[in-house]
Amino acid sequence: MFKKLFGGAKDAPAAPPVQPSAAAANKTINTIQSLTDHEEQLEKRKSLLEKRIEAELEKAREFTKQKKKTQALQCLKKKKLLENEVVNLDNMIMRVIEQRTMLEGQRTTVEVVSTMHTAAMTAKDNMKAMKIENVDKVLDEINETTDQMRQIQEVFAAPTGLAADLDEDELLGELEELEATEMDKELLAPAPVPTTKVPGAAVADRPLPSVPQKKVAAKTQEELELEALQAEMAL
Repeated sequence: MFKKLFGGAKDAPAAPPVQPSAAAANKTINTIQSLTDHEEQLEKRKSLLEKRIEAELEKAREFTKQKKKTQALQCLKKKKLLENEVVNLDNMIMRVIEQRTMLEGQRTTVEVVSTMHTAAMTAKDNMKAMKIENVDKVLDEINETTDQMRQIQEVFAAPTGLAADLDEDELLGELEELEATEMDKELLAPAPVPTTKVPGAAVADRPLPSVPQKKVAAKTQEELELEALQAEMAL
């Protein structure tokens, strides 16, 4: 099965590694850095020109207030030239950004493709280590072992000895007869006679109230001495 999927033991020729050389990688990095430096220089140049444009415009306003038309026109001409240069700088900056973005994208793409190629080669080596041609044999052994275990479980689950010779239908019939006999006994048994107590007997069983006895007060010391004196006089 796996031989059909993977085409047997023959290996297709490996694709050449897609890995950038160290020189090419360094060249790309240096070019990106150079473009970044040029962009910063152009931005600084643009900022300087914008300040000069603002200065020429301010001069033209002052000359206009002073009624110096020629000088004002001269300042406006300089301002216009500077503005054209700023437009050119904007175009150059945009080109630099495009080139840098393209190189950064290419660098990222090359790195990703190189990593993917390495992963593919690693996966291929892992498949070789697993020996695909032996997978069918391993699966057959697993299935055979599973069948053997199932047979063993069925053997242990089946009744053996005397239990195997017993007829379950006959035993169920005997159990039903026993249940019917017990039910008949319960139906034919006499009803229990209720026992009632005689009211008089209940009264006789009750304990009689005890007769209250008069408590004798304890004699004082004087009474005792008086009784002793009377006894002596009687003698």
